[in-house]
Amino acid sequence: MIIVMKAGASKAQIDTVVTQIRTLGCQAHLSQGTERTIIGVIGDERQLNPDSFQMMEGVEKTLRVLSRFKLASRDFHPEDTLVKFNGVTVGSKDIVVMAGPCAVESREQMHEVGWALKEIGIKVLRGGAYKPRTSPYSFQGLGRDGLEILAEVREETGLAVVTEVMDPKDVEMVSEHVDVLQVGARNMQNYALLHAVGELGRPVLLKRGMMSTIEELLMSAEYILSHDNNQVMICERGIRTFETYTRNTLDINAVPALKQLSHLPVIVDPSHGTGRWELVSPISKAALAAGADGLILEVHPHPAQALSDGAQSLKPETLDKLMRELKPLSQALGRDLL
Repeated sequence: MIIVMKAGASKAQIDTVVTQIRTLGCQAHLSQGTERTIIGVIGDERQLNPDSFQMMEGVEKTLRVLSRFKLASRDFHPEDTLVKFNGVTVGSKDIVVMAGPCAVESREQMHEVGWALKEIGIKVLRGGAYKPRTSPYSFQGLGRDGLEILAEVREETGLAVVTEVMDPKDVEMVSEHVDVLQVGARNMQNYALLHAVGELGRPVLLKRGMMSTIEELLMSAEYILSHDNNQVMICERGIRTFETYTRNTLDINAVPALKQLSHLPVIVDPSHGTGRWELVSPISKAALAAGADGLILEVHPHPAQALSDGAQSLKPETLDKLMRELKPLSQALGRDLL
């Protein structure tokens, strides 16, 4: 249930409603906009009488929320959520590009790509220290050594860093080295991990599972949000279909659908969505046109030598060309490319 307070409702009136919600064994989540406050009620609503709240001072109206995801719903939080980290804001007018190699392979590789991205104007570096791979014989990442390399590059270049965390017990350790914790597609429904990153309260990039629906993605976001951590970005990275020419099928429909259903920023991953570097550029443009708040792109200085996902990785010079092409498009959309 949602309780919409009247414009100008006093703090005392809001507190009284919140107290009543908690007395009835439910949780209250406040969304305070520029004009009015919306209070979301989480818990067993069967014992709640909307009419009793409707009669309370300062209450304008009460509404039932039909969707299973409550906190992720735009009904609960009409205004767009802004996710902030290391001088970067995602979900605002700015379109944020995150870029870097699939995997941290060496100190030399990451320093090379980090400085190349900085010269292009990228603000966020991506790189995997831990890599969940389909084959147990594939490169699994450098682990803690990779995290230390990412932290070094962040310190030297000033770039914000996003990396994947796979195990709940590693969440705090990983967060000490990076700015954003990524929950990958294979872990989208790892509920212990979702609880752990939610409890930490740090920014999270949540990727859609390759066989997951939009509702399932938002329900996974709900786990993180339930810990009062609203710093969540959701990522469309392609789903598995019968098509084999591309690695996955990037669900461009999901972008406007997620923006309609939820207040959380939407990021698109054209690299995993296509699996082919030559398709990354046109799909990046389509993603921005569909309303994406940002892109996450795989970039490697030497894709032919990459230990992971070389076929879908852009070279720095190709990324530079793409950024120059995206700038007028973002301006035509009334946004700025960061």
